[in-house]
Amino acid sequence: MADERPNLAIIGGSGVYDPSLFDNVKAVKVGTPYGAPSGPIDVGDFMGVRMAFLPRHGKGHTLPPHMVPYRANIWALKSLGVERIISPCAVGSLQMKYRPGTIMLPDQFIDFTKGRRYTFHDGGKTVHVSSADPFCPELRKLIFDAGKRLGAPIFGKGTYITIEGPRFSTRAESRMFREFADIIGMTLNPEIQLAIEQEMCYASIAQITDYDVWAERPVTQEEVFSTLQKNLKRTQELLKAVVPLVPAARGKCRCGESLKNAEV
Repeated sequence: MADERPNLAIIGGSGVYDPSLFDNVKAVKVGTPYGAPSGPIDVGDFMGVRMAFLPRHGKGHTLPPHMVPYRANIWALKSLGVERIISPCAVGSLQMKYRPGTIMLPDQFIDFTKGRRYTFHDGGKTVHVSSADPFCPELRKLIFDAGKRLGAPIFGKGTYITIEGPRFSTRAESRMFREFADIIGMTLNPEIQLAIEQEMCYASIAQITDYDVWAERPVTQEEVFSTLQKNLKRTQELLKAVVPLVPAARGKCRCGESLKNAEV
């Protein structure tokens, strides 16, 4: 039996979560100072590791990206004992070389959101955490190495730009974003920033479903869905390969020191 408190969590969609792979599952409702999280958090044993799963968009995908309770989600996971987060997500490609059906592990982000709650520190004290290298290098390396062993089409670094949503970009916006970023999505920020403030490790498995509208290449919903299903299967295999390799104790990253000297 794994430890009762989960050290690792997956934040993702229902497609990533396969209940048949979990043992001893229980749904945990967590109250937070920031309201309710997206839904109950499933805690169970996955590949011998006690871990948590949180559906970012809620049961039945009812929460659009700009309405996800990011602060409540991160707070709830931290209160359960989670120190590491792996976050699968669907993204569009801003560069021709990053083809639909491939996976990227971003190492940088650009936050282009406009109206979200970005911090736990709105008053009482001022905290400035570093975002120079926002993703956990240890988690990223473990995932990348596992992907290579599986023969998955995976890229080990890149820049993710987060837009507010729920609308998609105009062609002009998409062309502008191409100058700065490699992939585009709606959910990374402020999720990762809040995880940093809680001194948690964070890695994103970005599943590329299509080219963004800069490409002016018509794409059907059927094509996007087909690519997404293939990516979900790859991501499930990737998680099965990497989760048992995540060490119980952190030591090869500095994610647990994010608040050191951050308070003014």
